[in-house]
Amino acid sequence: MAFADHFSAVAARYARYRPHYPQALVDALVSRCARHELAWDAGCGNGQLSVELAASFEHVIATDPSRAQLDSAEPHARVEYRCVTAEQSGLPDACADLAVAAQAAHWFDWPRYVVEVGRIARPGALVALVAYNTCTIEGAAGEIVLRYYHDLDAYWPPERRIIESGYRELVWPWPAVDAPALDMIARWTRDELTGYLATWSATQRAVAANGPSRYEAVCAELTREWPDAEQRREIRWPLALQFARR
Repeated sequence: MAFADHFSAVAARYARYRPHYPQALVDALVSRCARHELAWDAGCGNGQLSVELAASFEHVIATDPSRAQLDSAEPHARVEYRCVTAEQSGLPDACADLAVAAQAAHWFDWPRYVVEVGRIARPGALVALVAYNTCTIEGAAGEIVLRYYHDLDAYWPPERRIIESGYRELVWPWPAVDAPALDMIARWTRDELTGYLATWSATQRAVAANGPSRYEAVCAELTREWPDAEQRREIRWPLALQFARR
């Protein structure tokens, strides 16, 4: 399966406007690993989770097939970025204490990725998937964003449906490990929210097909409902987690 590149064109914006994973997620991953020598973050994007993992692992190898995403990644002394696919990582056998993919596994060739994880993860290593679907915002702003999401139904790549199901289609062949119920939470201004909407793959495809009018319309709607550009509101994304023991 060819690499579906939905994000290279907006890599800098992606790095600026995508939400950051909570410390509780990092703690959940770290606490379930018996060793903390090497973590592999597949489909790392701009390295948001990779850098957080580096506080607890001696070495983090963060891989992504998009060079533009990696060029926008935050550098860290213990994070090594590599431009490779998740299915052909080039990592040695049985080297990783953690193999994680955050907001990325729906783009993978799942059977081939599972084989690669099975090769790279040490016996007893934690393997983990992390995903988030649409955000929730109290009041009319949340209704506007949800309506915009569904207005773009024709432009969402088919892989998005795997996100909507909470990754239920992606089943590890190893024993499941209990995962906590966690939310990712941000307090954003209106401009940060509209910047995030611009990173959506469906927004990019709609703009390419028909121009920016629909995106500009949702920005105008949000401006009317949220007139104070400096006001911050809580944005919440429930996380879907799939943990297993290699």
